[in-house]
Amino acid sequence: MNTIKIRNKKASFQYHLSDKLIAGIQLQGTEIKSIREGKASLAESYCNFVKDELYVFGMHISEYTFGTYNNHEPKRRRKLLLTKRELKKLLTKITEKGFTIVPTLLFINEKGLAKLEIALAKGKHFYDKRESLKKKDIQRDIDRSKNY
Repeated sequence: MNTIKIRNKKASFQYHLSDKLIAGIQLQGTEIKSIREGKASLAESYCNFVKDELYVFGMHISEYTFGTYNNHEPKRRRKLLLTKRELKKLLTKITEKGFTIVPTLLFINEKGLAKLEIALAKGKHFYDKRESLKKKDIQRDIDRSKNY
């Protein structure tokens, strides 16, 4: 069985990531089949509270190829499954200035269930993004010099 790990590459570039949690996702039947094929994207997704429940918005899961009339909607909001204590902790954190919740990794665990790693994030300034690019270039040069 191959492992499915779909990353949100923009998240670490645009945000300072802090507390990470693993959440279950409430999915429909054809959604899990599309995820197992690797046809999902976290590029423009974010998490937000609706009433006292956490949902992920903007996560794109392509329609299942062999799905029939009961195929799922690709960009629908999906409920995240967390404990009440975790939800309360996240809610108090995002009421502070500048914090948001961003999905960083979508994977299938050893039991075959789809899980979403979410992180508490604070937006980076422009100069922080330049610093990240400099570090990446320096690391690339170091790796390149090791190969020679």
